[in-house]
Amino acid sequence: MEVMPSGVFRVELPNGHRMLAHTSAKMRMNSIQINAGDRVTVKMSPFDLSKGCITVRQEKLNA
Repeated sequence: MEVMPSGVFRVELPNGHRMLAHTSAKMRMNSIQINAGDRVTVKMSPFDLSKGCITVRQEKLNA
């Protein structure tokens, strides 16, 4: 949804919940770029539901 500084993204889930997510180490190591509007898979923290980790970039949304 929104790109923020230092590899942090604001992500909106299909149920409308918004959270902050950072990119995983493997994505940074392999220089995988994420843009606003890309579909991603997010691993959520069980302790804080407002934070997560982006593990996979799937595709671009057609909007």
